[in-house]
Amino acid sequence: MEAQDKSEEVRFFDRHAKADKYDVFSPSSNQQLVQRFSGLSGLPPGSVVADLGCGSGAFTTLLRDHGFQCVGLDLSEALLHRGHKHYPGVKFVAGDVETLPFADSALDGVLLSGLVHHLPDPSVCAREVFRVLKPGGGYVAFDPNRLNPFMYLYRDRSSPFYSSVGVTANERPVIPAQVAEVFRATGMTAASSYIADLHYQFVASGKVRWALPIYNFLSSTMFRPKFMARFSAFVLTSGRKL
Repeated sequence: MEAQDKSEEVRFFDRHAKADKYDVFSPSSNQQLVQRFSGLSGLPPGSVVADLGCGSGAFTTLLRDHGFQCVGLDLSEALLHRGHKHYPGVKFVAGDVETLPFADSALDGVLLSGLVHHLPDPSVCAREVFRVLKPGGGYVAFDPNRLNPFMYLYRDRSSPFYSSVGVTANERPVIPAQVAEVFRATGMTAASSYIADLHYQFVASGKVRWALPIYNFLSSTMFRPKFMARFSAFVLTSGRKL
C-alpha cells in the first residue's frame, strides 16, 4: 500500500497558513459539521474530544463552544501557529495521526476533520483512533465522496477533468463503504451518512472560483432527496468503540 508523503502535506499546508486562506467552508457549514459530530457521536458536553487534522482550528474552537473539552492536532506547525493566533485559549498540539500523542483510552471522542482522504492507507490511523478512545467512545470522520459526480470529475485522478490545483499529492475522494470497513476492521462499529449542503467559500484555483455559487446551489439541491443522498459531496463515517 502506498505511504503518505508527510513532508508534502506539511509543505502544502504551511503555504496555505502563510496565505491565511484555508478556512474552505462557510461558517454555517462549519457549524453544521460540528452539530453532526455532536449528534452522531452522542457525546455529552464536557466530553474530552480530539480534532485530528485540525488545521487552523476552526472546528476545534466550535467543538469547545459546544461544551466539549478539546485539543486540536495537526502536522503543520504553521497552521497551528495560526490557530493559536486566531483562537487563543484553545489547546493545539503538533502530531501525526498515525502515532497519536495520547494515552490509551484517553479520549471520549475523535473528529477526523477532512483527514481520511489524505491517507493512502487509513488503517493505521483507524487503529490509533481505536487505541486512544475509551470503551464506548465515538468517532466521526468527514471526507469528499467519490460517488459524487462533482468530486469525481474534479478531484479523482482517473477523471479526464482532474485538477491538482489546491490539493496535495496524497488526496483523493473516498468510497464510503471502503472507509467504513477500515474502521470496522479495528473492532469499532462504522456507518456512513451523507451531507450535501456544505458550502465552499474558498478554492485554490482561480479558474473555478467564479463557479462556487453555482456549485453550492447544485450540491444543496440535487442530492437533497433521500434516494440521492449517497451521492452527496461528503460522507460522514461514524461509530463507537465497543
